[in-house]
Amino acid sequence: MSVDPGAIATWANAVTVARLLVSPLLFTMIPNDQGGAWAALALWFVLCASDGVDGYLARRHGTTRSGAFLDPLADKVLVLGAMFTLVSRSVFGIVPVLIIAVREVGISVYRVVAGAKGVSVPATRIAKLKTLTQQLAVGFALAPVTALDATWTWTVLMWSAVALTVVSGVHYLWYARASMTEVRSAL
Repeated sequence: MSVDPGAIATWANAVTVARLLVSPLLFTMIPNDQGGAWAALALWFVLCASDGVDGYLARRHGTTRSGAFLDPLADKVLVLGAMFTLVSRSVFGIVPVLIIAVREVGISVYRVVAGAKGVSVPATRIAKLKTLTQQLAVGFALAPVTALDATWTWTVLMWSAVALTVVSGVHYLWYARASMTEVRSAL
């Protein structure tokens, strides 16, 4: 059974909104020391996995405009909130997190502007890999077994996420430029 693309009350959106509402709880669970926490890691895993659940539900029952807006928003709130919390706990450095945040906000604004003009900007494969790498970096920083004794794991993942963030951002800008060129040539 397919849902109306204009629908708001869908199972996929319910999962997405739940992820948004539970995210602040995760941020408070991230420990003040740099030792990681199993409870925070478990909740992080559940929240990240719920992204796959809402995606599955949306594909199965039909995507909606509200879901296309809410899902990326929930991803950004979750990832950036966790990253900035880890910065405040002196785990992550501010520079890689700021690079990621600037790209995320910039592409989000681009999506809103493009959406207002009727242009859909779906996530690319590299952007999905970027999100996964960001999630893994946070996960390894939260895991007690790697938080202190194998910091290289989350450090490598964080800088890999930065590289993928920049590459995917350039990819979106290239797509935007190509789209604008097509529009101009059509006029």
